[in-house]
Amino acid sequence: MSSLDILSPDEQLVVGTVRDFVDKDVRPVVRELEHANTYPEALIEQMKQLGIFGLAVPEEYGGTPVSTPCYVLITEELARGWMSLAGAMGGHTVVAKLLLHFGTEEQKQRYLPKMATGEFRATMALTEPGGGSDLQAMRTVARRDGDEYVVNGGKTWITNSRHSQLIALLCKTDPEAEPKHRGISILLAEHGPGLTVSRDLPKLGYKGVESCELTFDDYRVPADALLGGVAGKGFGQMMKGLETGRLQVASRALGVGRAALEDSLRYAQERETFGEPIWKHQSIGNYLADMATSLTAARQLTLHAAREADAGRRVDMEAGMAKLFASETAMQIALNAMRIHGGYGYSTEFDVERYFRDAPLMIVGEGTNEIQRNVIVRQLVARGGLDA
Repeated sequence: MSSLDILSPDEQLVVGTVRDFVDKDVRPVVRELEHANTYPEALIEQMKQLGIFGLAVPEEYGGTPVSTPCYVLITEELARGWMSLAGAMGGHTVVAKLLLHFGTEEQKQRYLPKMATGEFRATMALTEPGGGSDLQAMRTVARRDGDEYVVNGGKTWITNSRHSQLIALLCKTDPEAEPKHRGISILLAEHGPGLTVSRDLPKLGYKGVESCELTFDDYRVPADALLGGVAGKGFGQMMKGLETGRLQVASRALGVGRAALEDSLRYAQERETFGEPIWKHQSIGNYLADMATSLTAARQLTLHAAREADAGRRVDMEAGMAKLFASETAMQIALNAMRIHGGYGYSTEFDVERYFRDAPLMIVGEGTNEIQRNVIVRQLVARGGLDA
């Protein structure tokens, strides 16, 4: 049974279209673009034409909505070609979901139609230099001044921040609130005076798409930029958004792991030593068997979380499990792919070294795997067990 069998015929066609795009347009150019650290403008334009930026936007706002399992498999296909392309639409999708679930009708009308076409691309700004995983310790503050909020502070590791027109900014609108999460809000921020994208951070992998530091210096937004129109709701809103974000990161990991497995399987059939293809050597065959088994398990775990999300259930534990397992799996598969390729795996003339550089991001991105374990165990206790 193919993973596509769980989708409707229309959604199977969508995934197949993205797969063709990856094979025909992405894979032939990705090595050159990635090594040059070049923003993939032409590929992003093709993604717009395919409707990829509207996957989480309802038809009434001009989108091409798909089920969450379909979204998982589309993201996997993009990451199989180049993980950075999947990253370019990850935060965008989370912001679309935030607007859909929590935005006012005016906010939806203003942003969702442009986001559906990719004319407006969106990202999230959560992490701060001194905060890391402790979002409640953030120091970015938005103080009310008449009909505006005045923002001061800084964010770091913000993906797509130069090429996004909309930033879902997590900040404190009431620094004195207790508990702290009640003072946190999300502002829908656009580029303007007082907002500086100060530098692009150098990275091991995840090339082409920028990750930047942002500085807010008396940056002003109208009061109606507050997501949902009510202050103090931002922490809960973003935690809900991160359920989608973690499913997206898990799906990226599936794509990287699958690319590494496919390259390794092909190479192991072509490469011969001691008079036979290397897959017949037990040590190499065992690697391939373990890689395929763990990747299949990771995909099923991710699809399970996706189905639960579409059923309307809370999936912070399920998404955390998927992100944790899929990212660790991708890292191990990438390492084993290098072992199978031997010296060629260390060469920049093969894609395997890119998979090895891209895979670690999923372990630390969208909440580290240590944080995922904290989320999982808290939910196990709160729910009274795994199947309670």
